[in-house]
Amino acid sequence: MLGRYSDLVFGRKSKAGQDDANIVDADPAGQESDPQGKKGYATPSRKEAEKARREARHIPADPKAAKKARKERTRLERTQARAGIMAGDEKYLPPRDQGPVKAFTRDFIDGRRRLSEFFVFIAVGILVAGFVNNPQIQEWISILWFSITFMVIAEMTWTLVSLQKALKKQWPDKADRKGTTFYGAIRALQIRKLRVPPPRVRPGGARIDKA
Repeated sequence: MLGRYSDLVFGRKSKAGQDDANIVDADPAGQESDPQGKKGYATPSRKEAEKARREARHIPADPKAAKKARKERTRLERTQARAGIMAGDEKYLPPRDQGPVKAFTRDFIDGRRRLSEFFVFIAVGILVAGFVNNPQIQEWISILWFSITFMVIAEMTWTLVSLQKALKKQWPDKADRKGTTFYGAIRALQIRKLRVPPPRVRPGGARIDKA
């Protein structure tokens, strides 16, 4: 009799405790909590996740508006990159222009006026003069062309040899100077105002004040 009475009392208490535990474990929003206590919310759907990403990037939900926003963002990024390149900002420069070795090469070439930077103008002028139908003028034009070409080649050779000597003093390792000969030659043949990145030094070596 006593045992039955005890079972009834303690059995009811145990059941009540279990019910209370179930109430505590249940999520207020009707969702079950994670057994390991790591997550107490439902996994968002793919649509909700996409919406969250779009809002984070400020992309409109409308396809046309989103396309327009992407184009505008791309345009702004290109404008910013162009401004950075023209300012000589290292992080915006293409890989071929990055690094202190390439910066030194540009300064070395830009530090002097050279015949090679006018070679394009000279070549165009001689090409136009070549249409003159006069044997004597044609002969003089040929002599002028070969003379200027020889001077440009001689100047370029001297410039590149001097450049490699200057680079070798600061960067003895040949691997650090890889590609600088071709890089310097292309830079020397370009018109000064069209060089990108723009020159940081004036002819003579003085620094250009960006302010």
